Amino acid sequence: MRNPVLAFSLFCTLGLVRVAPAQSGKPLSLDDCIRLALAARSSATAARRQVEIARYGLRQARADFLPRTRVGNAFIYNSPLLHDRSTFSFIPLNAIREYASLFTAEVELDSSGRLRAGRALARAELAAAQAGAELGERDLKRAVTAAYFRALLTRHLLKVAQDSLAEAQSFHRRTELLFQHGEAARADVAKAEAAAAFLEQKVKAAELEAQLAVQELASFWTADADPKLELEDMLEAPPPPPEPPEAGKPFLRRPEFRVLEAQRQAALADASRARSALLPQLGLTFQYGLDSFRVSWADRGYAAFVTLNVPVFDWLKAHSAIQQARLRALQSEDNRAAAERAFSREYQSALARVRQLYEQIAITQKQARACQENLRLSRLRYEGGEGSALEVVMAQSELAQAQANYYSTLADYWNARADLEVASGR
Repeated sequence: MRNPVLAFSLFCTLGLVRVAPAQSGKPLSLDDCIRLALAARSSATAARRQVEIARYGLRQARADFLPRTRVGNAFIYNSPLLHDRSTFSFIPLNAIREYASLFTAEVELDSSGRLRAGRALARAELAAAQAGAELGERDLKRAVTAAYFRALLTRHLLKVAQDSLAEAQSFHRRTELLFQHGEAARADVAKAEAAAAFLEQKVKAAELEAQLAVQELASFWTADADPKLELEDMLEAPPPPPEPPEAGKPFLRRPEFRVLEAQRQAALADASRARSALLPQLGLTFQYGLDSFRVSWADRGYAAFVTLNVPVFDWLKAHSAIQQARLRALQSEDNRAAAERAFSREYQSALARVRQLYEQIAITQKQARACQENLRLSRLRYEGGEGSALEVVMAQSELAQAQANYYSTLADYWNARADLEVASGR
């Protein structure tokens, strides 16, 4: 680029666009992550390209119904006879020197149905590609959703582990102080120290899990090995209650059924194309131009040819191809019946899982509050000389587990809602 100022401005603009999601200051929502993943190259973009490929295939099938035209130019030299130099030697040819410049138009009248079968097959392939593209986008969205909530969950589990470690370290310091004043046993200090060391190792493991979860989420749209993502925390907001079940069979909206239907239509089109091998095919050819022993436009003319090809000896092969295609169509119907039962069970399971997890959220929240109060009372009893250090350590562990259960149930609930959307074809 000749203008350096313009080049520098364009470079800066592209750079800002590239890093905008990470440096905009606004936390990424789930919709933002899905949008970034859909914009990046992935199996979903490959599926969308397959739709374009199938669309061009349908265009080619439609073009078979149109006349094919060409202009052919040729010069043919046929050696004369040795004993008669005015007579050409090869009988099938027309002269010693032949000049041809012909405009030719050919069209198949599709009396056998072969072209219509090819068009139906191309339409079925396009429908299958469109359903496959929808499947690819749906699966990508589901994968991003799972990675998003995994990243949020690991961050909360890390925060729970850090809070538990801080509480354990505080209790360890308190027991040491009491031991120095002769108010606590050495065993109490050992128990508190062991609990703190165990939680310190747990914090390190949680940090690694949180880092890996963020890398997994960011890998859907960036190659950055260690991204720093600010995420909108949906686990802090109250979850919405489950929606009432839809009437009828909503799982029939799933794109898998359109794929199966497209496979059945493709098999029927194959059967029609195989059947066309048993029927006569009619064609028409028209030529206009020059085909003479001299180059003279006065020798121009035209010719028309009507061809009718009647198959005779391909009956067994065509019959076998027809039966094979029909069996594939029946196979698609069998797969659809099996898929309908499986997806019906999956939809009912997703409904039950959503309802049960929503009920568990209140239970785990209540459990976490009870464990928090139990820890407070345990420390008070220990400070008053009525409880043991083991009770405090156990209360710390129970509180950490209760808080982890609460956030895990929240993440499972959001994932269950996403599974329900997939199961219901939304």
